[in-house]
Amino acid sequence: MSLVAENTEADMRHRILVAAERLFREIGYQKTTVADIAKVLQMSPANVYRFFESKKAIHQGVARHLMSEVEQAAQSIAAAPGPAETRLRQLLATVHRMNCERYIGDSKLHEMVAIAMEENWDVCVAHMRYIVERIAEIVAEGARSGEFKVADVELAAGCTCTSMMRFFHPQMIAQAFHKDGPTLEQMTDFVLGALGAAKRA
Repeated sequence: MSLVAENTEADMRHRILVAAERLFREIGYQKTTVADIAKVLQMSPANVYRFFESKKAIHQGVARHLMSEVEQAAQSIAAAPGPAETRLRQLLATVHRMNCERYIGDSKLHEMVAIAMEENWDVCVAHMRYIVERIAEIVAEGARSGEFKVADVELAAGCTCTSMMRFFHPQMIAQAFHKDGPTLEQMTDFVLGALGAAKRA
């Protein structure tokens, strides 16, 4: 396949995903059909299927796009200079903020994410693995510098991510939004204490 053809295909796939995300936000995930997406793009449903083998593949593509933005932010924080504790605080807060912005204020898009989680889509599994890996990078650096007292970095990163699920998982964020419980900062302090970080003055 020529470079021009590859670029054209990538551009068309992007256009389809942009149109699909817009419709998910406007009329809802369940109500949106491939025909609706095709109509917005002024093409036939058959043409859409040239680029995505199924409606579910389009849904996964939209989810992948939304999650990749969070992953890019997490990667930037993990790769930045500075104390491990500061970067871990920033990463945990950023994942929470971005998930709130994307899903909680938008009930129709939240519907798509809820179904993705329930069906355990591969993109969701890969996304959580990626976030755990970025957490592990920071924890490992903190252990090397003496900021953290961690014997098993992989286990510590997994425990950190699991303990933050109330602040990471779109459904849990929505369910706990108006309920009592530890704040993000309180939970982050708890996690850092478990990692052996010195208490803040």
